[in-house]
Amino acid sequence: MFSFGRENTGLVAKWWRNVDKQILFLFAFLLLLGLFFSFSSTTSVISEKMNKQTYFFFIKHLIFVSVSLFLIFTISIQEKDKLIKVLTYLFIVSIVLLFLTLIVGVEIKGSRRWMGFDPFLRFQPVELLKPLFIIFVAKIIVLNEKTDIYKRYFYSFVILLIIIIILINQPDLGQTLLLTLTWITMIFVSGFNMLILSILGLVFVITIALLIFFLPEKFGYVFLRIKTFLDPKAGDNFQSQKALEAIKQGGLTGQGMGEGILKDKVPEAHTDYIIAVISEEFGAIFVLFIVIIFLFIGYKVLNKVFAGNDEFLKLALVGLVSLLIIQTFIHIGVNSRLLPTTGMTLPFLSYGGSSLIGSSIIAGVILNFTRKDSTRYFKNE
Repeated sequence: MFSFGRENTGLVAKWWRNVDKQILFLFAFLLLLGLFFSFSSTTSVISEKMNKQTYFFFIKHLIFVSVSLFLIFTISIQEKDKLIKVLTYLFIVSIVLLFLTLIVGVEIKGSRRWMGFDPFLRFQPVELLKPLFIIFVAKIIVLNEKTDIYKRYFYSFVILLIIIIILINQPDLGQTLLLTLTWITMIFVSGFNMLILSILGLVFVITIALLIFFLPEKFGYVFLRIKTFLDPKAGDNFQSQKALEAIKQGGLTGQGMGEGILKDKVPEAHTDYIIAVISEEFGAIFVLFIVIIFLFIGYKVLNKVFAGNDEFLKLALVGLVSLLIIQTFIHIGVNSRLLPTTGMTLPFLSYGGSSLIGSSIIAGVILNFTRKDSTRYFKNE
């Protein structure tokens, strides 16, 4: 009834023959793993505190995962050139939405990062923007060959600067750091002068330090988090301390499913501290397994990058993989108190519609750009 052989020229059959099935399986597995952990971490205790049914958050996460899987398929099946054009237009829309958060955004804990009015229908425009930013930067640097290369680098930096200014005013320095590191990785891979790159990195660090010093009413919380990170007794570090204790309690093999207590003590356990919940219940070995999955995805994608000769695809794929891996290690670093608190979700695994949609766009674009038929630039495997 269903034939995906070469004689079948249907769109879905053609997609199935050419998509990288290992990468597809790993993305789907991470989403389903996130659904499982959502069931484990959004307990009835949390639901009762928010006057919701016992499985309210799990059902909502199930809807998010279903939408994400559909989104991955829809993006990965598109014709490459048309997809790039659509994503370019969406990037402009995402910048407008990001800017609107400063005007009509919902303020939570002193930050305007969300759009929407219903507490359970909010979304963060920056999650939509991140993968689109990478595509746009790759397009600027590679596809406009008539313009001087350093002008192209400058144009990409201006785009980054506009986004940084908006994010700093929300404020959201965690996403600012993530996007900046990803941009640095992309221009480094494209062959940018290392000395100039180092100077830009130093300027960025000095700028952040000056903002914290001269605008303490807006950025004082950053200094406090760094101070608390260096000296746990200097401020309120309840969440990060509980997360670290949970990781220690979990040990190598964990306390067992449902036996962890972090999810009942920390309000953001199912989002910003999901890796600590996983470590407490399933152990450090399972956390290592998750890290290996992300690294293997990176390995598979970069293998295709090095085998290809299309500079745009190389740069875009490096950027997308860098975004995933950098965000993953920031999340793990915060949970284990190796980094100051930033409020960073774990791609595919943390609860939250905005995070899942952003991760799904990354996955869909990676699968599209690594398809055998979407480009002539990768060697057949």
